[in-house]
Amino acid sequence: MSDEVAKAVEECARAAKAAAPSLATASDPAVDAALTAMANRLLDARETVLEANRADVARAQQEGMSAGLLDRLTITEERLTGMAEQLRLLAGSPHAEREIPVKALSDGLRLVERRRPVGVIGANYEARPNVTVDVASQLVKSRNGGVLRTGSAALGSAQRLLEVVIAPALSDAGIDPAVVQLVPRVEREAAAALVRFPDLVPLVILRGSGESTRALALEAAQHGVRTLAHADGGGVLYIDEAADAGKVRDLVFNSLDRLGVCNRLNLLLIHSAVHDRLWPVISEALAERKVTPSLPPHDHAIGYEWALDSDHEATVTVAQVADVTEAVSIANEQTSGLAAGIATEDAETASAFLDGYTGTGVFWNAPTRLLDGFKLLAVPETGINLDKVPGPRGPVTYTDLYVRQYAVLPAN
Repeated sequence: MSDEVAKAVEECARAAKAAAPSLATASDPAVDAALTAMANRLLDARETVLEANRADVARAQQEGMSAGLLDRLTITEERLTGMAEQLRLLAGSPHAEREIPVKALSDGLRLVERRRPVGVIGANYEARPNVTVDVASQLVKSRNGGVLRTGSAALGSAQRLLEVVIAPALSDAGIDPAVVQLVPRVEREAAAALVRFPDLVPLVILRGSGESTRALALEAAQHGVRTLAHADGGGVLYIDEAADAGKVRDLVFNSLDRLGVCNRLNLLLIHSAVHDRLWPVISEALAERKVTPSLPPHDHAIGYEWALDSDHEATVTVAQVADVTEAVSIANEQTSGLAAGIATEDAETASAFLDGYTGTGVFWNAPTRLLDGFKLLAVPETGINLDKVPGPRGPVTYTDLYVRQYAVLPAN
């Protein structure tokens, strides 16, 4: 790692830490005013933001970026409006309780659980400009400073968003705008630098492809930095013998509206008893989405994540299974554990699937695309955490970005 890159990241971290108290002590109305100002400024600066994004997209096209990745990179008029709407919803969302009474103690004392900001949280994410706003807004709502590092393809869009939306909105609300920093370097090694400063950035949110994210998580652990990692994805749908054909068609079709996202349909498991009857409906839905089925015998792992394959992302793996038990076993043992759903009209079978699947999100006659902070909880997310340990799991939002502190106080 070059000294210049490490120094640039450290400077961002120090600046965010120095500014963090102005956010940690800000009032609820000030925080919400900052988020509302972000929404207003985003709409007012619409053309400026879109112009910067068009430049990023044009450059990525020249460099041969795939269609799916270009879709992630692009801010459309509709997406920009949606970003502003999400900011307004977040501004109107209730703040997490800062103090929660626990119990009365002896000797005239009482126990209180306090929720405190982490301080400064880092975030490393792929070339998706909207994530810059999503993460920054979640950090502001939770009163945490931030050091953001995005892929080089989206850096121009992210810089413009920081300059004309995020920083001035914080200033409008009387909060030090330096509390949200964007690493200005394009080198990939900036991501490794971000997880090397435990005293400045003790927690880093990691989003991206599985291998790179796992490598960063390992690097972070070696330096004493904790991570919330979103490394792997891919939704599973099991079609039971008691499935309704119309619902199956809709589930397949609606799960493939975007191909470059983690919660799209990735693996389709079909009960062998209904495969031949339902395949025409399924294949029609796939064809309408211009998605190719990968049929047995497969030359890849059954849980292979197509969203990360820029050349073959318009693919869904298809396999037959004998029953719900086999479907659950495959979903648990051969996929990422992000999300799995069942299509069935039989409540007992649905219950077996819901109880058997151990992943982050489970769905009955509903698409795995719903595993998203905004769709489920009406607030943006910083990512979807797949850890199988206590702590924030699933869509991570501002309510998860606190540390717990116990306080023993006088009863009166």
